[in-house]
Amino acid sequence: MALVRMNFESECLGNNHEITVILPDKPRSKTPAQFYGAEKKYKVLWLLHGTFGDSSDWLRKSNIELYACEKDLIVVMPSGLNANYGNWPEFGMGFRMYDYLFDELMPLIYGWFPASDKREDNFIAGLSMGGRGVCVYAFNHPEKFAGAAVLSAAPRYIPDQETFEPTMWERTKRDIERAGGMEAFLASYENTWRLADEKAGTGELPRLYFACGGDDMLYAPFARFENHAKEIGLEATFETIPGYKHEWRFWDLAIQKALTFFGLDGEEDAGNPF
Repeated sequence: MALVRMNFESECLGNNHEITVILPDKPRSKTPAQFYGAEKKYKVLWLLHGTFGDSSDWLRKSNIELYACEKDLIVVMPSGLNANYGNWPEFGMGFRMYDYLFDELMPLIYGWFPASDKREDNFIAGLSMGGRGVCVYAFNHPEKFAGAAVLSAAPRYIPDQETFEPTMWERTKRDIERAGGMEAFLASYENTWRLADEKAGTGELPRLYFACGGDDMLYAPFARFENHAKEIGLEATFETIPGYKHEWRFWDLAIQKALTFFGLDGEEDAGNPF
């Protein structure tokens, strides 16, 4: 595969920003003219990191480059700080991470790289905080993605989070304060539990895959949403994998399962440079 580490000044994020992009590489069975002149558009995986991470996480800690090569797939990995993939207008010059994907990164990737902008060719996945980001993006803009994979995360029921999940409550409180209070937050784009209720059974959502390790510290909210999804008739696949915690061994396995779930298959010579 070809690897691009790109820095650019982001209008939405108000700073210089880095993304990592994996691109299909030229097989030795084709000449440069044949490969680069083919004007082929490739399927795209938008891949989100977790808390404390950046655009290099998946590349350094998983085998995503190998899997992308096997699937003949473009993978786009942005850097989202610890912003929960939401808009933080009061941070720095303004850090609009929710707007960034749709208003800036997608036009950049579709305009500068051989990436298909068709819904059926676009998929999104993420781990932990990135999994919550997947819910935010996919539930608000289901028309953008054919499939979404949420790893070690799930929508959360906010009204009783303080007692049900106290370790996450302090972080959620900041999101609520930023939104202007509980009522405003519950009505906002960040309340994916509400969005799941509203969109269940509508046929609007992409194909949904949720996976979590059986020993993950965040398993309780994952299992809670799985039960809720059954109650509201949300079409989604849930998988609990025993023996795994909140760890990269799990996420490396889960992203392979997600790619299979998406039905991604590469070209006959993808993954073989000879």
